[in-house]
Amino acid sequence: MTTLLIAIIVLALLFDYINGFHDAANSIATVVSTKVLTPFQAVLWAAIFNSVAFFIFKDHGVADTVAKTVKPAEIQTSSMLWVILSGLIAAILWNLLTWWYGIPSSSSHTLIGGFAGAAIAAGGWNAVNSPIILKTASFIVLAPLVGMIMAFLMSLWFLNSFKKDWSAKVLPIAILLVVFFFLRQNLEFDRSVISKRIDYDAYWLQVLFYAKNFKWILLAFILTVMAIFSLDLNTLNTHKANQWFKRLQLVSSAAFSIGHGGNDAQKVMGIITAALIAGGSIQEFHEMPNWVPIACYLAIGLGTMSGGWKIVKTMGTKITKVTPFEGVAAETAGALTLFITEALKIPVSTTHTITGSIMGVGATKRLSAVRWGVTLNLIWAWILTIPISALLAGGIYALTRLF
Repeated sequence: MTTLLIAIIVLALLFDYINGFHDAANSIATVVSTKVLTPFQAVLWAAIFNSVAFFIFKDHGVADTVAKTVKPAEIQTSSMLWVILSGLIAAILWNLLTWWYGIPSSSSHTLIGGFAGAAIAAGGWNAVNSPIILKTASFIVLAPLVGMIMAFLMSLWFLNSFKKDWSAKVLPIAILLVVFFFLRQNLEFDRSVISKRIDYDAYWLQVLFYAKNFKWILLAFILTVMAIFSLDLNTLNTHKANQWFKRLQLVSSAAFSIGHGGNDAQKVMGIITAALIAGGSIQEFHEMPNWVPIACYLAIGLGTMSGGWKIVKTMGTKITKVTPFEGVAAETAGALTLFITEALKIPVSTTHTITGSIMGVGATKRLSAVRWGVTLNLIWAWILTIPISALLAGGIYALTRLF
């Protein structure tokens, strides 16, 4: 490996670490604000489940999408590593700046914007894969919107479950049936397929731990827990229901942390793999060395343990006041959104997703419960992230060419 390639790998892992404490707030803000866990317990909880994602998301579809943001054929071979380096430096600077001011911006869009901006500076507009950029940019709106709608509907589901008549049982039973049929249709049972990647002798263990199956089984488990809990919700008084929602927040925050790890660590994996290809260490994306995902998940887990308390405050209290009931709805909706977008190989912002989810649960009380002034400031930060990081990366690339 060249010195430049090593520097890029180190900076990429540094970005992953910064992403961990920058976006850790996404996973733990509601748990801290509802006092389910102390800040230290919360970051440890999030760090563990961010790392667990390594064992669940094995196809690395998001990483492949990020690696294809730039068209290497349109950039001189000698310039490609400098493009990646410039994008990383720009992303790190913007992440640190927004973290310092407590703005929950998107690390995902920062990285992609920086990568694209440096590529444009090196090879013009043809050097970027426009469909990927447009698809990623569209989810600046779609990810929080989907999170908001899902959180709103989930909140209504829980509120309906408090009713003292038979209608409160209909929706949980319907969800259990949908989960069952979804698993029947989407799980891989073919021995010839799953046995190639799983070493267990027992067939049921092969089915369970096959990567594609395991993430859907995990998602089904979360929804099943919620559905079974809501079946008995109308038998509990307010105090007991609140205590149970606090326990469920451990499940929902763990699920969101897994989604965060699976989504965000893969972006850095894509950048490192692109650098390894540009540096001649490997030829194709599927040749990604095993140390790349291990290092990326470890870095984001360590970063999460460092926390990001300014952003915790913004996410947990400034958008809307969050109760345990609303925390469960927001985190579960956010986790569902992240699992779906990961399956679609779309790099999305966990920040945008959970912000939209928190807004969704706030809107079930009344629209004025959401502090729209804070929300508009966040939206401006989201919109500006890609162009600012792109301009910054382009400037940094131009400076590197002077020396």
